[in-house]
Formats: sequence, structure tokens, C-alpha cells
Amino acid sequence: MRLKVAAVAIALLAGLTAGCAREHGSAATPPSSSAIPSGFPEMQKKVSDAESALARADKDAAQDDTDH
Repeated sequence: MRLKVAAVAIALLAGLTAGCAREHGSAATPPSSSAIPSGFPEMQKKVSDAESALARADKDAAQDDTDH
């Protein structure tokens, strides 16, 4: 189950990263406050939540490896 959660989190993060890189390039500068789209803060929260889920899944996986 934890592996499935980690796979979903990785897929989500990879998709978001690929989508952003395609639009702005990998070394894009952050938009100025006047150019920030209305949904940008919500998307940042989703990315942060996905990164947190991935970190938790990694921690759980590492803990499972040491339990054996």
C-alpha cells in the first residue's frame, strides 16, 4: 500500500514538474506578484502537499526496510 502511495505521489510530482517546465523552462524565474494567475497559490499548495506525501512515503519505506 505504501509503495502505491509513493508511486502516485511521484507520478503527480513528475507530471506537475513536466507541465511547468514545458511552459516556462526549467530555470524560469518566479512570476512577479502582478503576473501571478488566480489559481497559482492553490497549485503551490498542491505541489507542497504532494512533496510532503512523497517524503512521508520515503520515510515509511525506509522504516519498512529496517524492520526486516
